[in-house]
Amino acid sequence: MDDLLRGRLAGLKLLSLDTDGVLTDGGLYYTDAGDEMRKFNVKDGMGMQMLRRAGVEVVIITASSAPAIAHRGHRLGLEHVYLETEDKLAALVGLCDKMGIDLDQVAHMGDDVNDLPVLQAVGCPLSVQDAMPMARDAALYVTKKNGGNGAVREVCDLIISVKQSG
Repeated sequence: MDDLLRGRLAGLKLLSLDTDGVLTDGGLYYTDAGDEMRKFNVKDGMGMQMLRRAGVEVVIITASSAPAIAHRGHRLGLEHVYLETEDKLAALVGLCDKMGIDLDQVAHMGDDVNDLPVLQAVGCPLSVQDAMPMARDAALYVTKKNGGNGAVREVCDLIISVKQSG
């Protein structure tokens, strides 16, 4: 790991996460009744809980309106879950103002074009292995794992490791 990444991770106070393609594999499942479903990775959830215990808050910011995302966030004890958010950067800036932290102290993990404004604004832009090329190119770190398959846990473990090593 290079010194730039290590320094950015060491100073983090907030991890911002997209949902589809990051917390999920990007697949959408529909029941016969037309209800939309997503599959979340339990290891990612444990990583988020461990990260919060290590002093880094976690927020989910997504353009999706699926109630399952809010249910997942609340089940994990996340205080901040933003659904139907077209302007993710504005939502993140508002949250940072409320929390009294700077965008340099934020990591955002995204996978597609709608994450680019946030990836370009935060101190530590992150992406998943199977992200669209423009998201990977904007990232300081690209996970070894694909979205929905432990990529968030990989990042949580990395942040915790850097913070514990001082």
